[in-house]
Amino acid sequence: MSKITIAIDGFSSTGKSTLAKQLAKELGYVYVDTGAMYRAITLFAMRNNFIGDGEERLEDLVKLLPKIKLHFVPNSELGFSEMYLNNENVEKEIRTMRVSKFVSRIAEIEQVRFKLVEMQKGMGKEKGIVMDGRDIGTVVFPDAELKVFMTASPQARATRRYKELLDRGEEVLYKDVLENVEKRDFIDSHREFSPLRKADDAIEFDNSDMGLKEQFERLLSIAERYIEKVN
Repeated sequence: MSKITIAIDGFSSTGKSTLAKQLAKELGYVYVDTGAMYRAITLFAMRNNFIGDGEERLEDLVKLLPKIKLHFVPNSELGFSEMYLNNENVEKEIRTMRVSKFVSRIAEIEQVRFKLVEMQKGMGKEKGIVMDGRDIGTVVFPDAELKVFMTASPQARATRRYKELLDRGEEVLYKDVLENVEKRDFIDSHREFSPLRKADDAIEFDNSDMGLKEQFERLLSIAERYIEKVN
């Protein structure tokens, strides 16, 4: 049976990664979390004081991009692949609110996007892949057989993110999470290079009022229809 490329884009905290991960597992496809890649570079920038609450030195980050090595390592116990930055497992560290604060700023950088887009295109050459991010259906895989654009109200997304962070033991305020969500929406949608936008042929998927089970069942049904089309 022929496999397809599934591109899932959308706003932050819409649950893209969770759904994409479930879908790939059900279909026997490869899953790639591009957000983790941008978060890893953000963590690298933070560790080297190229970005933070003070002055930015993003030109220094660009100079060191060739030295940044990213790869995913499957974790059979967790059921998904974890992000490695220069051979260090940074999966937990990249999911913090601190990294979330700066990731959209790092993702604006043309050289960063070029480096990661090239890597992502290489990962999808054989099809049979589910990739989620901000520009997968518009830039990385414009010819993907199935494109999904996920959205939800800022309040719904902030509530989900807030609960997720609390479950991880982080001390956060809901208002700060909502502010971060809205700020990231603006930056992601207005950046000069590869802004977040719905591809013309993408299916809009608003999950503001859906539970995880309903979301997954709907998305799986859509994917199965598109797979049938090519077989």
